[in-house]
Amino acid sequence: MSDSWSDFMMTLGIALLTAVVVAVVVAVTVRLIGRRSPVARHLSRRAAIPFRLLLVVIAFAVAVSRDAPWSDYDNLGEALDLVMRIGIIVTAAWLVGAIVLSLEDLRLRHYRIDVADNLAARRAHTQTAVIRRLTLVIIAVLAAGAVLLSMPGVGAAGASVLASAGIISVVAAVAAQSTLSNLIAGLQIAFSGSIRYGDAVIVEGEWGWVDEITLSYVVVRLWDDRNMVLPATYFTTTPFQNWTRKHSELLGSVELDVDWRVSPDGMRAELDRILPTTDLWDGRAKVLQVTDAVNGWVRIRILVTAKDAPTLFDLRCLVRERMVDWLQSSDEGGLPRFRVESVDRTPPRRSRQDEATGLFSGDQQGTDRAARITGQMPAVDEEGHEIQR
Repeated sequence: MSDSWSDFMMTLGIALLTAVVVAVVVAVTVRLIGRRSPVARHLSRRAAIPFRLLLVVIAFAVAVSRDAPWSDYDNLGEALDLVMRIGIIVTAAWLVGAIVLSLEDLRLRHYRIDVADNLAARRAHTQTAVIRRLTLVIIAVLAAGAVLLSMPGVGAAGASVLASAGIISVVAAVAAQSTLSNLIAGLQIAFSGSIRYGDAVIVEGEWGWVDEITLSYVVVRLWDDRNMVLPATYFTTTPFQNWTRKHSELLGSVELDVDWRVSPDGMRAELDRILPTTDLWDGRAKVLQVTDAVNGWVRIRILVTAKDAPTLFDLRCLVRERMVDWLQSSDEGGLPRFRVESVDRTPPRRSRQDEATGLFSGDQQGTDRAARITGQMPAVDEEGHEIQR
């Protein structure tokens, strides 16, 4: 028994020493390459821990597979072999995932979203986020499948699993219909460009920004810091507004109902004075027009432009506020007014002759109409007097 333990410890020591040597050689090589390549430096930081852990697990697996002191116990030896295989699979999946995520992060470093023209950057962040989640799911599924296949008895149960695969596929398709549709919708969103991270959108009558995009749902951060979570299929089946799909610049309006005595030229001059004094206006367009003049009001519409949706909202509020101040201080005639005219009228006096007569009575024409309708024509003499019967 002591010789078996001595052989095992010697084998384990040699395996661990080999793992340390390999780790040191790889670390030195990557460091030398990293002096000229930022990719190598980034990979060395992200993948160092899973790579070293994988080497340690492999070293233990090599030692366990050789003459171990528990070789007389078959069940214990098989259990340790299974644990080592699972450890290698898990750490290898961790290493692959770390490498893939590092490459995705390196791709995003070239796309900054904190700049004015960030359309391509937001598209890259959206696609990378969806691909990242899909990659992690694939790696996890493959690792879980490898772990299951490494367990004894799974191969024997494979025949029964394949025999019922038809029924299981039908049940799974029905049960996961919404999940699969959201998954496909998430991929479609990522590569169609309908929405991206940071897009200003209007959904369900609410205005906000796209804050997170996953394979199954999209989170919209509303203007009052609430979060609206919508399924991915919402953006492929329901109409919505995207204010920043191709560019972030927007045109907005300010409408005022004022009195007929307002001076549009004066308001236009005031607008020309206001806009150059603020950084909210991007200088692309400014228009003041009278769009309606009915029912005692004159409607003034002002059109202004800004670099993005939040800036445009602030600019519209500023223009509205300054125009109200100008009306109060410089053009009080333009302030809205309600006009009421009081008329003192004396109704004319009416005589009995002016009283309204009936349709079939009250005068000769009414009597004639009644006779024509009833068919009773009175008999008259030569002088025109009615003969009483």
